[in-house]
Amino acid sequence: MSHVPRAAIPTILPDEASSFAADEPAMPKTPTPPAPAGIARRAARFNEWMRRYSWAVAMTVAIVITVGGLVILESGRMRIASEYETALDAKGATAQLSTLAADIATLTADERGFALKPDGAYQAHFRETTGRVRRTLASLDAYYRRIGDDTALASFAQIRAADDDEIAQGTVRLEEAPDDAAARVKSLALPPPDTSATLDAALSLLRLNEEQRAQHALDASRADQRISTLCVGALCALNIVLFILLFRNLGIQLDKQARVQKALITQQEELDQLVFARTRQLEALAWHLQSVSENEKTELARELHDELGSILTASKMDVAWVRGKLKDTEPAMAEKLARALGNLDQGIALKRRIIEDMRPTVLANFGLVTALRSLADEAAQRNGWSVESDLPGEDVKLGEAIEIALFRVAQETLTNAAKYAHASRIRIALDIDEENVSLSITDDGIGIRPQDLKRTQTHGLVGMRQRVSARGGRFEIERASPHGTAISVSMPRERSVDAPLAA
Repeated sequence: MSHVPRAAIPTILPDEASSFAADEPAMPKTPTPPAPAGIARRAARFNEWMRRYSWAVAMTVAIVITVGGLVILESGRMRIASEYETALDAKGATAQLSTLAADIATLTADERGFALKPDGAYQAHFRETTGRVRRTLASLDAYYRRIGDDTALASFAQIRAADDDEIAQGTVRLEEAPDDAAARVKSLALPPPDTSATLDAALSLLRLNEEQRAQHALDASRADQRISTLCVGALCALNIVLFILLFRNLGIQLDKQARVQKALITQQEELDQLVFARTRQLEALAWHLQSVSENEKTELARELHDELGSILTASKMDVAWVRGKLKDTEPAMAEKLARALGNLDQGIALKRRIIEDMRPTVLANFGLVTALRSLADEAAQRNGWSVESDLPGEDVKLGEAIEIALFRVAQETLTNAAKYAHASRIRIALDIDEENVSLSITDDGIGIRPQDLKRTQTHGLVGMRQRVSARGGRFEIERASPHGTAISVSMPRERSVDAPLAA
C-alpha cells in the first residue's frame, strides 16, 4: 500500500467528474479476437494423443529413468571400488612405511650390538633386515610411481637415498670392523642423532600423508555411497510414481473399454431382440401368406371343380347326345363330334390335374400317408423311377397345416429330383411319434452341389425351409453318400409358435 500525502490527491467533485467524463472522447472497445480454430484443433489432437499414448510416454520415461539410474549407479559403484582400492593401497603403504621405520631401527640396533659384542648373528640379522628393507623400498617406489604423486615420490626418493647410504655404510662397517674393541667402537660410530631424527620425521610425514589419503578415499567412498543411496531412492520413487500413473491410466482405459464393451453388448442384445422379433414377425407373415395362398388355391380348386367341372361335364353330355343322333345320318359330323368329346375328356383330365396340384383331394380325403404314397407312385410312373417307401400302415391325423406343409415339401422335392437329379431310384420315409413327425426323401442322382446349398436365389429350397421353420420345424439338405441328395424334415405335431406376432 503506497503512502501518498492526502494533500497530493486532488478532490474531484461529482459534477466535475461527470463533465470531465463528458469532455473526454469515448475510446472504442477493441473486440477480443476469437481463438484460432487451428490452435483448438491442434490442442484437441494433442489431448487425444495424450489420452491414447500417455501409457507409452510414461513407460518410455520410466525406461529412460531406469537406464539412467543404472548408469549412475554403475559409475558410482566403479568410483566406490576405486576409492576403496585407493584406501587399501594407502593403508598398505602406511603399514610398509611403519615396517620400514622398524627395520631401520633394527639395523641401528644390530650395528650397536655388534659394536659391543662382535657376534656373527648380528651380521646375519643385519643382512636379512637389509634385504627386507630393500624389498620394502622397491614396493613403495612402485606404489608412488603408480599413484603419480610427485611430491610424495620426491620425498620418498630422499628417504630411499638416505636408507641406501646408511645400509651401504653399515655393511662396510660390519664387514671391515677391527679386532680392538675401542677401535671397533670408533669405526662403528652411529650416524648423528640429527640424521636419524630427520629420517624418522620424513617417514612419519609420509605415513601421515598416506593416512590422510586413505581417510580421504574412505570419505569420498562414503559420499558416493550416500549419493548412490539417494539415487536409488529417487529412482524407486520416480518409478513408483510413474507406475502409479501408468496403472491409473491403464485402469481408466480398461474402465472406459469395459463401459464401451458393456454398451456394445447392450446394443447387441437390443439388436438381437429386434432381429428376433422381426424374424418372428416375418415368419408369421410368411406363414400367413402361405395360409392365404393355400386357402385361395382351395377356393379356386373348389370353383374349378364345381363350376368348370359342371360346364365340361354338361358339354360332354350334350356333345355325346348330338353325336348319337347324327352318327347314322351325318357320319362326318359325328366324327368331328367324337374328336370334340376327346378334347373335352382331355380338358376334364387337365382340370382334375390342376385341381390336384392346387389342392390334392387325396390329402383332404384320405390323409398324409395315402397322399405321399400316391404322389410317389405318380412321380415314379411319370419319370420311370423305382420307389422305396417306408410309410406307416395307417393314416394318422396330424392337422391340416402340418399335413399340407409336409406334402408341399415332398412335392417340391420330387419336382426338383425330376428336373435336376437325373435319378433312377427314390426313397421316401415318414416317421411319426408322440411329439414329432419326420419326413426324409433320398435320391441316387448327381447330388446337390455345395455352392448351391449357400445360394439365396434357390426359391424352391427357401420356400421349403420357410414352410418348415414357420411351423417350428427343422429342414436339412445334404449330399448323400456316395451320390445323390438327402432331404430331412422334422416338425412338432403341435405348432411351437402359438400365435403370430402383431406387426
